[in-house]
Amino acid sequence: MDHPSTDSHPPPGHHDEATRQFFSHSSARRINTDAVIAKALRQQHPNLSLSIAPAASCNLLAYAANGHAQMTPVTDDERPHDHDPHVPSSLSWKVYIPPARRMDGDLGVIAKEVLFEKYLLTWQSTDFLVYLVNGRDGVSSYPQVTNYFILATHESLASQLLLAAGRWTSELHDEIWVFDGGYWAKNAELYRSAMKASWEDVILDEEMKGALIEDHLSFFRSRATYERLKVPWKRGVIYYGPPGNGKTISIKATMNMLYHLKQRVTTLYVRSLKSFMGPERSIALVFAKAREFAPCYLVFEDLDTIITDDVRSYFLNEVDGLKSNDGIFMIGSTNHLDRLDPGISKRPSRFDRKYLFPDPDFAQRVAYARFWQEKLADNKGIRFPDKLCDAIADVTDGFSFAYMQEAFVAALLAIARREKPDDDDGDGEGVDETMVRTVDLSDDGWVQVLDQDEKPVEDDDPELDDLPLWVEIKKQVAILREGMEDKTA
Repeated sequence: MDHPSTDSHPPPGHHDEATRQFFSHSSARRINTDAVIAKALRQQHPNLSLSIAPAASCNLLAYAANGHAQMTPVTDDERPHDHDPHVPSSLSWKVYIPPARRMDGDLGVIAKEVLFEKYLLTWQSTDFLVYLVNGRDGVSSYPQVTNYFILATHESLASQLLLAAGRWTSELHDEIWVFDGGYWAKNAELYRSAMKASWEDVILDEEMKGALIEDHLSFFRSRATYERLKVPWKRGVIYYGPPGNGKTISIKATMNMLYHLKQRVTTLYVRSLKSFMGPERSIALVFAKAREFAPCYLVFEDLDTIITDDVRSYFLNEVDGLKSNDGIFMIGSTNHLDRLDPGISKRPSRFDRKYLFPDPDFAQRVAYARFWQEKLADNKGIRFPDKLCDAIADVTDGFSFAYMQEAFVAALLAIARREKPDDDDGDGEGVDETMVRTVDLSDDGWVQVLDQDEKPVEDDDPELDDLPLWVEIKKQVAILREGMEDKTA
């Protein structure tokens, strides 16, 4: 069988027509890049079959980078010696990617974003010529149109390659599907955040926590029951209540739990429905993806800001429409239940049940203080006896968990600054780096504290007013409470 290779170029006296056309076309008034490149390749390789595939749905570079194929750029040295010297062989951008966290001197990385390049791809002992072309045909093409142009000896070979690479591209690889700006994209950061969340870290009424867990697990194991009762296998719940009381971490803990079921349940996360394509198209894309991955967990966080008046009718049509939503568990969270349309919040078969996440009661505030006590146990600079937990719970009446966290963090930083007045900045305020490094604030308002080697300081039941943490906690609580009162004034 003949295999395409870098030698599959026109006879002497000609240059790479596809390359010449791309740069000629890109430097002039634009019409349609795909049509120009396709015509050039068919003329240049009349004996090869041409297939065109969007990079978004079939990422050949990523597929090859993960070891499923070999994909080698064709350099200038491998092009015909008579090529036009004024026509480059490729075009790419150097894109700066900042570090996830600007710590430890990490400068980030420089990545290559290809706009045009030619490759020799080898897959299952078969060679292909592949051009990666970014169309960028003006604002009407946003988001950018990037396609692979694949040349093979037979169309069936290219189809087999595209099936394998397309299947791999559609799968999640330590990522979560996130809908934002009018399209779906894979998000590794949200995946990592969810995988760190656990129901053990969620401080809720134990009966309510158990009900939340069972509500989800029972749905995904009860398909046969729904079918036997001849009712649609779908469900929706709403988490509501003041901010900072565990709605987000409960959703992430559920994402983690469902991911580790024997029959893994995929999470689809909707961040925004705003798009230049309009709300109807966005809603259609959201539910099309949910039906594709069903059974799945479809998350609408801050539901009242996502399902607004301009998208409500489209949303209800998809939820209630003729298309099957079997296997879709919808979860919506909101800080303002009153802002939701009654047709969404009160009608069964859309969101069937609502769970209130109130400000924590005394026992839950004690539990949260003990959470901090345990995490700070190995920090030799902090005295934290048992009776301080009750005292902190008492003084934080009416606080959310988020406000309690802020009180702890501000108090610890104040102690750190006071304990080390000599600093490198010359501003008279030093920071105990050992203490401060122990606190790592997570992105959803909960706290993880890194392990330390120091042993806890023993204390024989000191008076509360002798404890620096208690003194600072009271100061920070007073400041926060004043701010809360200003907001309600």
